[in-house]
Amino acid sequence: MITALGMYDPPALRAANDRYWQAIRDHLGHGPNALTRDRDMWHIWMSPDLLLSQTCGYPYRAHLHGKVQLVGTPDFGLSDTPPGHYYSVFLARTDHPAKTLEDFAGSVFAFNEPLSQSGWAAPMIHATGRVTFSRYLQTGAHAASAAAVSEGHADLTAIDAVTWNILLAHDPIAQNLQVVEQTAPTPGLPYITAPGRDAAALAQATRAAIAGLSDGERSLLHLRDLISIPAEDYLSVPTPPAPQATAA
Repeated sequence: MITALGMYDPPALRAANDRYWQAIRDHLGHGPNALTRDRDMWHIWMSPDLLLSQTCGYPYRAHLHGKVQLVGTPDFGLSDTPPGHYYSVFLARTDHPAKTLEDFAGSVFAFNEPLSQSGWAAPMIHATGRVTFSRYLQTGAHAASAAAVSEGHADLTAIDAVTWNILLAHDPIAQNLQVVEQTAPTPGLPYITAPGRDAAALAQATRAAIAGLSDGERSLLHLRDLISIPAEDYLSVPTPPAPQATAA
């Protein structure tokens, strides 16, 4: 069996994520001894051996719906956001004079990957009709997008608010960045399991594990609860054109 919690698993959070998984495993009564961190995420998501993993809303609605089961969506306690939802923040350098999204017309936009809800889909929907960028820089990760802006390789990026909070707490690069705007909330990154698994039992074990976290671990992982969000809510989120089509 495979379990992976790689969406919010930077080095500073790995020990806490390991304890979190062990708590889920204890409540569930079975599962691998350790989290998988050395495999491609698509291999993990599509594997019949998948017990528990976290995916993004865009991959779910584009490719995974009907091939995996939803377990539940972690609630990260973001203010002014429905439980289990999140949003993206547009980031620019702190020394950039721009104040609104329109001020970045013709600039370079960095994004993690084309199937990212928070790095591509949400910001492109938010920017539609307001601003056109001159070039798109694919970085491979939210932290890499933030670094690209900080180092001057791009003018603007968008990353999800949970990642931004993690960077603020653990990465000095955040000191060089400012929030310009934020997108509307969409359903957050769901936990999934393979067909045939007991999704209800996984949800119950995960919810119990979250409730049993210490205050320090809950704060470190930003976890508050596990929310049930129906598949239809993920499938109804708008999808923008791919970067290639946008650039053309």
